[in-house]
Formats: sequence, structure tokens, C-alpha cells
Amino acid sequence: MRKHQFSNTEAAHFNWRIIKEIWPYLLEHKKRVSIAIIFMVLAKVASVCLPFVLKYIVDDIDISQDKPGSLLVLPVALVLAYGLVRFSNVLFGEIRDTLFGRVTERAIRRISLKVFQHLHSLDLEFHLNRRTGGVSRDIERGTSGINFLMRFMVFNIVPTLLEISLVIGILFYNYGFGFAAITFVAIFLYVGFSVVTTEWRTTFVREANKADSASGNHAVDSLLNYETTKYFSNEEFEAQRYDKELAQWEVAKRKNRLSLFALNGGQALIIACAITAMMMLAANNVIEGTMTLGDFVLINAFMMQIFLPLNFLGFVYREIKGSLANIENLFSLLSVKAEVIEDENAKALIVTNGRIDFNNISFNYKKERKIITNLNFSILPGEKVAVVGASGGGKSTLVKLLFRFYDVNSGSICIDNQDIRNVTLKSLRQAIGIVPQDTVLFNDTILENVRYGNPESTDADVMNAIRMAHLDDLIKSLPDGVNTTVGERGLKLSGGERQRVSIARTILKNPPILVFDEATSSLDSHSEQAILKAIKELSLNATSFVIAHRLSTIIDADRIIVVEDGTIIEQGTHSELLGNKRSYNELWNAQQSKEEKNQHLKS
Repeated sequence: MRKHQFSNTEAAHFNWRIIKEIWPYLLEHKKRVSIAIIFMVLAKVASVCLPFVLKYIVDDIDISQDKPGSLLVLPVALVLAYGLVRFSNVLFGEIRDTLFGRVTERAIRRISLKVFQHLHSLDLEFHLNRRTGGVSRDIERGTSGINFLMRFMVFNIVPTLLEISLVIGILFYNYGFGFAAITFVAIFLYVGFSVVTTEWRTTFVREANKADSASGNHAVDSLLNYETTKYFSNEEFEAQRYDKELAQWEVAKRKNRLSLFALNGGQALIIACAITAMMMLAANNVIEGTMTLGDFVLINAFMMQIFLPLNFLGFVYREIKGSLANIENLFSLLSVKAEVIEDENAKALIVTNGRIDFNNISFNYKKERKIITNLNFSILPGEKVAVVGASGGGKSTLVKLLFRFYDVNSGSICIDNQDIRNVTLKSLRQAIGIVPQDTVLFNDTILENVRYGNPESTDADVMNAIRMAHLDDLIKSLPDGVNTTVGERGLKLSGGERQRVSIARTILKNPPILVFDEATSSLDSHSEQAILKAIKELSLNATSFVIAHRLSTIIDADRIIVVEDGTIIEQGTHSELLGNKRSYNELWNAQQSKEEKNQHLKS
């Protein structure tokens, strides 16, 4: 599994890469975006017209006031025009946002789905190492960042730059070089200061995000292991660990806040100096008679109008940098490459008989530790083959290799003479049903958890699977019956009850190949016999591969394979292996002695 990590030094380059990746989602709605841009331009034109209308109102009032003996006349038409232009500015902006909102929402939906599907496409190794809380926070902050980036990049940065250019041009054309120069220098200093300071601040944003993800990881991990915390009375220990993560978050946020103070203070100083200089120059011109009072008001309005969006542009730039820092982790998830890759020319697996061949396979998770070495055996169509051996011998690894959660280092696994590396992953996994040792359920009803084996099945089919899995007694004892919610990870049910739900799922799936990985390990003797009967009925027309610890559950197997350190040391039927007086016989005798001792203690 490979993952690209983004360092601070390459952040700026990566930020542009993010923008390139998001841009196609805008182009999918060209017509809607084009209309939104038209309303954006209209809103900015209305915004630039406002100071001119205000100038004419002030000049008319001033002229009227200066005429001896004349009544002060309110320029009603200009006042109404001012109200209309201001309303148009707001209205056009709202229409723009409404039109573009659907584009943003659709993009977020598409990207979120893409990340979700990508996470499900990654191999088991990634999910064994992931921190669920951190991944959840990364996705949440990333999608929020995309929303902000798309809205403000298109409709705040570009329009503000357009408005600034118009204002500088108007000031230069109407009032000379001095006003335009002050405006240009102020904007140049403002933007330069904002960019440099924001780049510096982004480090603290990343630190805060990292600390936030760490605290989220710990909170989720601790809550998922709630019972373990209670068993060992470690509530205070967990709280201290969580508070340690929060303390790091607090420090990062404090740095972030202080750096924001420095940024806002510097921006405010530049704005104040520029407006003061402009007002002094304009006031002097009014006194000299080269400008009217309306011109003074217009310049003041323009300065307010230009620095308000510029100040907002500073906020937008800061937030965009923060959003890009948030999006980095989201796109880092998309950059993770799975080691188990489906071949481009892969075809659907066609199961005709259900024969499975493990052809001289070898496998290791790490180079220094070999798990399976030159393992070679076959499971014939309709045959029930069990694999037994000590813990850590590679039994469950065979199941992971059969499902192609990992690829073998050498050799091949074939189903009906089709190498599983040459078939689609979906068709491979659809052909195999499994009852795992540790069944994890969704936080949903028993009915829907069973239906998960075949989401398109009817309620009648689900109830039939429930009966075959001998879940009837449990369901009758529950007030809500099959509509009982099982809780997170199914923890409201016992281990044996969860395993029977898993068996019902597999019954509903009805695959040609069945895998039982310690399928009755959590059941008592009475339940075990009932489940074994159901498994026997289920296995009548299927090839069965059984990983077993309790040998009494596999005495009817067509063949039992004993593995040790990833190699086969003996195989045969139950009676044959007992007659060999070797490893299997020792395991059998040890388990029988243990069961007899337990029976004696109970009596």
C-alpha cells in the first residue's frame, strides 16, 4: 500500500493540484455556471454604480443649498435610483449564489461518494492500520473545505479583483494619478502582506488539524472499546490520554489565533493608512475647489467599497488556505493505492463445479516472518475440507487469500481452473459465503442485518434464512422481534447470537462455495449442534472450506488437513488421522480431556 504524504514545502504546489482536480466538477454544469457568472458581473456593475449615484445626490443637495432664497429640494429620482441599484446588487448576488449552490452541492456529493467508494476499494492492510475517527474527521473537514473553496474561489476572488481594477481605472480617469497610485500601493501592500502572513499561518492550521484528528481518533477508539475500559477501571486513564491530545489541540489553536491577530492587525493598519491618505487628498481638493463635495463622498464610498471586499478577500484567502490544508488529507486518502489491484482485462468468475486449488502457494505479511510456505492442496466440488492446527499456523490467512484480501507471493489459487487474480473481485466474493469467527453487525435491525446477505431478497426469504439459522427462539424472546436494533457492532447480542445472524446471512446469499472460519467458536454445546445441523443442510450442494479449532465439529469432513507453521504435516479423514497417532491425534486427545474435565466440574 502506497500513500503520498504532503510536506509543508510542497503544500503550495499541491494546492494548485487540488484546484485542478476540483475544476472539472464546475465544468459539468457549464450552462448554470455561465448564468451565475452573468449575474455576478451584473452585481459588480451595480456595486460600482452605487458611489456615482451617491455623488449626484450629494451634489444636487449641495447646489440646492448654496442657492440664496431657494428651498432645499430632495432629488427623489436619484434617491430611488440609489435604492434600486442597491437592491439589484443584493438580488443579483442572491440569484448567483442560488444558481451556483446546486453546482457546489453536486460536486460535494460526487467527491464524497468517490472517497467512500475508494476507501471500500482499498485492501485489508489499509483498514487494519486506519484510525476511524481521524478518517471521519478528514472527510468531514475536506468536504466542508471543498464547499468553501468552490464558492469563494469563483465568486469572491475573481469578482473582487475585477472590482478593484474598475475602481483604480475610474479614479485614475476622473481624479488623476495620485488617487489611483494610493489605491494601487495600498492594495499591493495589503495583498502581499496577506499572502506572506497566511502562508506562515497555514503551518498552525495543519498543526491544529493534526491535533484535532488525533483527539478524534482517541475518542472514537475509546468509545468503541467501552467495555474494555470498564473491565479494567481505566476511565481516568482514558480521560487523561484524551486530555493530553486536547492540550496539543489547544496549543495549536492558540498559535493559530495569535497569528490571526497579527494578520488582522496588519491588514487593518494598511487600510487605515490608505483611507486616511485618500481622505486628506480629497478634502484638500474640495477646499481648493477642484473637486465637489459629491466627489469627496464618492471617493470615500469607493475606498470603503473597495477595502471591504478586499478585507473580505483577505478572509477568503486565509480560509481558502485553511480549506486547502483540510482538503489535503481528503485527497491524501484518494492517493492511497491498493496493493490488491483488479486486472484491467479481468472477467467475471464462472463457478461450474466449485473446485478450489491451492497451487504451491507461499505468503508472508512481512519478509522476516513467513506465514505459508509451498502449500499445495485441492478441494473437490461438493467436498467438505477442514484445516486445523495451532494458532498462528496460517489457517485464517488462507481465507483472506481465497477472498483475495491479499495476493500470494508465489503460486496461485484457482476456482474451477480460473486464477482468482484474473477475475473481477466482485464476482469472486459473490461466489463465496463466509461465517467468520468474529461477526460484526451494523447498527440496524436483525431483519436488515440478515438481509445484508442479499439486499434484494424479500422479507419471506429473510425469515426463512432466520429459521434455518435457528434464530427463532431469540426473536420470539425480543419485544420488537426481527425489528430489534442490535446496537453498534451488534454488541446488544451475545457472541453466539451474532454468529447465528452471520449464518443466516450466508444462507440468504446462497453461494456455491462456503467458508466457515471457527463458525461455532462462540456457541454452547446445545446451540452448536443446532447450528451444525443447519450448516450441514446448507453445505449439501456447495463446496465447503472449514477453519476449525473445535475438532468435534469437523469429524464428518471429507478431508482434514493439519497445518503447522504454514505447511501441511498430515491430512486424511477423522478416523485415518486418529489412526496415524500423530499431531491430529494429540490435538483430539487434548480437547477430549479438556471437555471431560469441564463436564466433571459442571457436575
